Parts: sequence; structure tokens; C-alpha cells
Amino acid sequence: MSQQPPVSVRSLPRLLAVLAVVILPHVRNLPIWIPAFALAMMLWRLGVARRGWRMPGTLVRAGLAALAFASVLASFGSINGQTPGAALLVLMVALKLTETRSLRDYTVLTFLGYFLLGTHFLFDQSIPMIGFLLVCGVLLTAVLVDINHPDGGLPPRTSLRTGGLLVAQALPLMLIFFVLFPRIPGPLWGLPADSGSNAVTGLSERMSPGDISQLSQSDEVAFRVRFEDRIPPRPDRYWRGPVLWSFDGRAWEPGYSPNRQQAGTVANAERLLRYDVTLEAHRHHWLLALDVPMSLPADARLTSSRQLISRKPVRERRLYTVESALDYRLDPTLGDWARRIALSLPGTGNPRTRALAQRWRDDGLDDAELVNRALRMFREQPFVYTMQPPALGENSVDEFLFSTRRGFCEHYASAFAVLMRAAGVPARIVTGYQGGEMSANDQYMIVRQSDAHAWTEVWLPGQGWQRVDPTAAVAPDRVEVGLGAALPEGEPVPFLARGTASLLSVLRLQWDAINTQWNYWVLAYGPELQQSVLSRIGLPDWRSMILALTGLVSLLLTALGLWLLWQSRSAAPVDPARQIWNRATRRLQRLGIGPAPAEGPSDYADRVREQAPDLAPAVDALVQAYVATRYAGRAELTRLQAAERALPRRRR
Repeated sequence: MSQQPPVSVRSLPRLLAVLAVVILPHVRNLPIWIPAFALAMMLWRLGVARRGWRMPGTLVRAGLAALAFASVLASFGSINGQTPGAALLVLMVALKLTETRSLRDYTVLTFLGYFLLGTHFLFDQSIPMIGFLLVCGVLLTAVLVDINHPDGGLPPRTSLRTGGLLVAQALPLMLIFFVLFPRIPGPLWGLPADSGSNAVTGLSERMSPGDISQLSQSDEVAFRVRFEDRIPPRPDRYWRGPVLWSFDGRAWEPGYSPNRQQAGTVANAERLLRYDVTLEAHRHHWLLALDVPMSLPADARLTSSRQLISRKPVRERRLYTVESALDYRLDPTLGDWARRIALSLPGTGNPRTRALAQRWRDDGLDDAELVNRALRMFREQPFVYTMQPPALGENSVDEFLFSTRRGFCEHYASAFAVLMRAAGVPARIVTGYQGGEMSANDQYMIVRQSDAHAWTEVWLPGQGWQRVDPTAAVAPDRVEVGLGAALPEGEPVPFLARGTASLLSVLRLQWDAINTQWNYWVLAYGPELQQSVLSRIGLPDWRSMILALTGLVSLLLTALGLWLLWQSRSAAPVDPARQIWNRATRRLQRLGIGPAPAEGPSDYADRVREQAPDLAPAVDALVQAYVATRYAGRAELTRLQAAERALPRRRR
């Protein structure tokens, strides 16, 4: 077996420190015992190097590897997927330390560090993470330079400079491949089974008291919108999401939607708007669109409730274009089956609400007058709009309408819909978002989870489904201004929903604008965007793309090779004895007795004695001094310099 070259003792602490930095972000992704175990193994390996502790044998190492494998399997139920895979990789890197002795082991460990860097991008694709990965790439490359240098243990400044230079040389190649290498559909930085695992759930298909208010306490971005023409006024910014038909006495669910395969009909559509939506992943099927959507994005459909549904769960950020009508008549006619569903209530429960609705009906009010009567009740009686409503019991609507009178959007929407159904007016719940703020550069709109909202639709003869927002009757500022303006002091309003123009909020908007560009041009750089970009620069098809990729890479590698050759030539060591010899022989050449090509110093001295005896003493001294420097080194350099100075400037 060949003997592996040793590694400098100073290289181990550097390698361990860099690996600790590389593993650090996984503290938030993995169970804490995994990074803690890796840190403990690093400290143990340092103790082995400094205190001479024994390394474990083959059986112990095999047992530790089997135990690590079983621990991951027990913790995650699988070793497949990004989280179990990253956990297993961290443990195996830690266990590799138990057999790290030779240069080959150090090299393998360093390359495992590069693999670990790649796992971070599966969890976080933000700009700060890119900066972290670049820094770690330089550190790992510096370690690789350090452990492979024949002198070992280079000064940190030298190895870091070399590592940074190597990474910098790779960046142009990385950019060329990123832009020109053919893209594939689907998530680039994720595994199919785990895509969307970090998604914010956002809205749910079930709405019960407290759900929307809890969601509204989040500043997370739900989606961004870029309008092609004009921006709708705030009261028209109702973003339609799940439509709920079924009420069990406390919570609303989609229930049975009549004619699921046939989209709800729209008449008299006016004030059309076209826009692009960049929807954050939420792992559900629904897409958001302004009330009501008129066109279909690719791979989507419209339900009978006029709700946009993706055929696949939204597991990654999705960009789609849609057109909406702000003025419309939705379902001018209502079928018997749909009417029956839109009037259904549980057999029992909420008796006071049912009695109130019946009294209103007994007063001879028609459907439209019933709607106005309910809204007037919310507007005139002491109802409070709050994100901290009290808990409700079995008859939740009765308790809200007649006792607590404190609630959030879902309380008012639910109570209003139950009142309408009890009075014989078809009603349903629509959940989604209301509002949105413009970005720092006014180029797109940001809709956050704090804009989550619920409203109702009632079906009126001759008008179809009409949007009615009872929250607006209690807190008009919620629709006209925003959440922060509608809530009283002391409510847990998210920072960015407060509507205050503080420096921090301005900076947050600026940062969001930067991230949006990053998301669009880097993370969402898929086949469609690549084709669009390359077509603009004259690369319309795959053939021209591959030719450009090959040509640019070849050109870059050639330029890099020439530069390295030039660097190598300019960095050749200077020979001071040769420099002195060259100067001296040029002077002798001017005296008419210079050395011939390929003529050695001793032969030259012999010829000078024959052809120019007057110069022979000086030339002999010069040749002897030069030959001496070839064997004695710099010690004879002074003698050679003196011999050069003794050469005559003209012949006698």
C-alpha cells in the first residue's frame, strides 16, 4: 500500500473551524442534537491531534456509522428527502473525522464540505445565503490549498488570497452556465418530494372563529402583483380565494360545489384589468385573482364558484397572468340545487339568530332590504372590530351577535351569512385577501398575510351573486385604508400593516424590491424566461444557445490559460549572476570581442586570450567569477560585480 503524504498539524484546526462554519446554518434546519454531535466530534478530533488520544478501530467506526443511520431513520422515518439527507450528510462528515489521518482523508473531508454547502440552498435561496455560500466556498478552497501545499501550513492570508482568486476565476464560468445552460421545468433548488416544505400555509379551506385573525398577525408576503395598465383603487382590491358553502354550526368549509366542472357564468363584465401574479408557495391548489377572474392561467381551471384552481398544488413560487372584471354580474340565474346548498343550515343551534332573521322576514322585507337591515345592525350597534375576540361556545353566532359583539373579519362574515340563510337569502363565504401596498419603486403591489380577509356573497334576483362585506360596515377603514387604521390602539398589528412610514418600513420595502428582482431573474429563471431573455440577444433556439455556450466557455478558458502562462513567465525567478554576465558581455560586444552564440564562458576566455590579449586579464577575471557563482551561489556575487566594473570601456 502506498504511503499517503502527511498533512501539516496547523491544517487540522483550520479545516475543523471551516467545517463548523459550514454546518452552522443547519442549526435551524435540523434537530439540535445533530449539529451538537458534529461539534463534539470536531473537539474530540482536536484532542486526538493535541493530546495523542487513540483513534477508534474499524469495528467502532462501523458501529457509529450504523448508529447514525438508525438515528436519522428513527427521527425522520426515512433517509430520503432534503432534511433527512442533510442530517445524514452532517453525521457522516462528523464520523469521517474518526479516520482522518492522511492527505487523502483531509481532501475527502474538504469536498464533503462543498456538498454540505449545496444542502443549504435546498432550505434557503435568499441573497444573504448566497453571500454566505460564497464566503464558505473561499474558506473551503483556502483549506484545500493549505493542505495540498508541499510546505504545509501556509500563512492564512496567503491561502485565503489563493482561495479567493480561484473562486473569482470560477465566477464567469458560473454566470455563463447559469444564463445559457438549458433549463428544465420544475424546482431547480429542491427535491420533488420536499418542494414547498418551507411554504407559508396562509389561507385554509376551513374557516372558524379566530383563523383569519391569527393569520393576519403575519407580515409574510402572500403574493405580488404587477399590473399592465392601471392600479385598482383600494376598495376594489378583493383577491378571491376559497369559496365556502357548508356551515356546521361553527366552521365553514367548501362542501359540495354544484357543477364543479362548469365555471360560474359572468355577465356585463366591465373595468377589465390584466396583471401578473407571483404567488408564494402554500401547498394548496387555489390561485388568487381579483374579484372576479375572467381568464385562465396555464394548468388551471375555474370552479362554479368562480374560484381559480391550479391542477397541481402550489409547491413553489408561481408566476401567472390573469384578467379580472371589477364590475360584473355573477350567475344571474341560480339552480335549485345550488339554492338549496346556499340556504342550508344545521338542524339546530343559534336559535336567537334564526329568530331575529325570521322577525325581519315577517316585517315584509325583500332580500335586498334584508341585506341592508343586517348591515345597519352592524353599523349602528356597538360591535367592535378586534384581532383579540373572546372565545365562543357551541352557539357561536348567537354569542357573537348578542353577547360579545367583538370579532374579526371571519366573525362578521359568518354571522352575516347565517343571518341571510336563516332569512331565506342564499349566501356563501369567500376568503382571500383585501388590500395591498405598492412597492418602494411603485412597480408592483405586495399583498401580505396580514391582508387576509373574509367576506360574503348573497344571491339577489336579477343581480346574481353580490359581494357584501359586513366588516366594512363595522370598520370602514379596514377596506378604505388598511388593517392598521381599522384596529384600536393596543392590538397586535404586524409592523408592516401599521401604515406608518418609519425608516424601518421604508428599508423593508426597499429590501423587498431587491428580493423581487432576485426571485424573478434568478430563482424563477426557468425555460420560459430563459427563452425570452436569449431571444432578445439573438439566440432564438436551442442550437444557437448551445453554440454560444460552447464558444463562450472555450473563449474564457483560452483567455484564462493565456493569462496563467503570462503570470508564470513574469513570475520566473531572477538570476542576478546571469544579469551581470549579460551586461558584461554586451559591453565586450561593443569592444569587438563578444562571445559567440552557444560559446561557453571558458571557450570564450580562451578565444579572448588569442584574439585580444589586452582584454584577457579582465575577461579571465570575469569568467572565473561567473563560474564561481554557478557553484558557490550568491557568496561570489560581489566578486562578479567587481569583475564587471573592472572591464575597460575602450581598447588600448
